Amino acid sequence: MAAPDHTTSEPDEIRAEAKGTAQVPLSVLDLVTVGAGRTATDALRTSVKLSRLAEDRGFHRYWVAEHHSMPGVASTSPAVILAHLAAHTTRIRLGSGGVMLPNHAPLVIAEQFGTLEAMAPGRIDLGLGRAPGTDGATAAALRRTDRLNEGADDFPEQLAELTRFLDDDFPPGHRYARIHAVPGPIQATSPGGVQSPHRPPIWLLGSSGFSARLAGTLGLPFAFAHHFSAQNTVPALDLYRESFRPSAVLDSPYALIGVSALATDDEKEARRQIMAAALNMVRLRTGRPGLVPTPEEAEAYEFSPMEREFVDSWNSNVIHGTADEVRSGLDDLQKRTGADELMLTAVAHNGDLRLRSYELIADAYQFPTADKPQPGNPRSGEPQA
Repeated sequence: MAAPDHTTSEPDEIRAEAKGTAQVPLSVLDLVTVGAGRTATDALRTSVKLSRLAEDRGFHRYWVAEHHSMPGVASTSPAVILAHLAAHTTRIRLGSGGVMLPNHAPLVIAEQFGTLEAMAPGRIDLGLGRAPGTDGATAAALRRTDRLNEGADDFPEQLAELTRFLDDDFPPGHRYARIHAVPGPIQATSPGGVQSPHRPPIWLLGSSGFSARLAGTLGLPFAFAHHFSAQNTVPALDLYRESFRPSAVLDSPYALIGVSALATDDEKEARRQIMAAALNMVRLRTGRPGLVPTPEEAEAYEFSPMEREFVDSWNSNVIHGTADEVRSGLDDLQKRTGADELMLTAVAHNGDLRLRSYELIADAYQFPTADKPQPGNPRSGEPQA
């Protein structure tokens, strides 16, 4: 079976138009963070509210990331969360930022995202990474092997296999030629079958040069994790653009970067929140992962000189402050990197502050105002986790 031609889907499935006065499209990366004193249910309810807000205010896409064994991050199962968000939204693109492919059989991911595509046709992105999204011991439990480097080294092969499952185009004689991901193209060839023209576009994610080069060579869109690897952003984007070869997916490079950004009504509150998030990172990096602490806990914590150095370095890459300060920081970052899209992640102990941050940023860029839910609209009412 011939692979589907994705060239007609590029404008609305990958590229986007900037809204308001923004230089490039803005999107949302949700880590589904859980603050001290709150539950995963609280975090998931915030995610529903945030996805609605993002849709109403003109953010282009909404991604969730795969993490494991981290009490303060409730996004262990991106496909499950995306199905939930699809039921509460109608227009915004939803995707993984990303699924860590070495943790999974490619066929399983093809089936999960084929199902999501059937739930929300034309709205699903499949972002893929090769890191485990956790520590080595947890990765070994996920993969049921201690040979972790092998999974990362096999990433291009796993990616090719996943792509063929999505397109249902294994060559005759291949050991998987008679295996089909369902929902998927095989349904169109069955008697009376009709298949959606869409299939989730693949994005490659990375925090170094490996995925940048691979994305460029394959002509795929690329997402770089600036929010935790800022020193590598410009080199990785340069490598992506230099390596890029036009494909049936893209005729020119398209790169977004993840950006940690928090806007508050009071500049002091922004500083308090990012210190709490930084303490959370200190604990994670030293093998003590926990819930996102309160600002009061962070203020009372005595950082060691080494921890203080880490915090200062970490916070220097968090764009925070008033809405105008955040807008200025985002504009400067976009000019410096040439990113085609900015994907914003706001980490704060309080879910309401995260919601407020995106509202303030939308207002700063003069994004459309939120639509009022209509009677009978399935999106009306209080979200349920």
